Amino acid sequence: MQHIQILEYSPELQPYFEQINKQWVTAFFELEEFDRKQLEHPEETIIAPGGAVIFASDAGKVVGTVALSKVSNDVYEMIKMGVSPEERGKKIGEFLGLGILKKAKAMGGRKVILYSSSKLVPALSLYKKLGFREVPKECGKYGRCDIKMEIDL
Repeated sequence: MQHIQILEYSPELQPYFEQINKQWVTAFFELEEFDRKQLEHPEETIIAPGGAVIFASDAGKVVGTVALSKVSNDVYEMIKMGVSPEERGKKIGEFLGLGILKKAKAMGGRKVILYSSSKLVPALSLYKKLGFREVPKECGKYGRCDIKMEIDL
């Protein structure tokens, strides 16, 4: 994975954030209004309130992305992790996961949470590998999510 690099968000990368995430969300679920807002306007909905978006690039080609949404001064939510279908199975998700956890820590995070679905078995396996553990989920956060996980940084 020496050829894969992390790229910080820039406006010209927004279409990749939208495309990669819309692909996986619509493959398993329906795109919800909050998805559209985050994917089409990440600067306003994710970055301006204190979050971040990063990308994985392989030889200049964007192959994956993940974001952090600020929950509080020291808690972030990992959101919108996706890898291009043709690039899956190459540990890019793990690379992105480690990168976003490092970013959260650099931004003052002490904990990262995430919400997922039991339908997403490979993703859940990845989250466990990264050190996330399952915790009780509060009601009503996201309709499609039935699992909450967290990691202390």
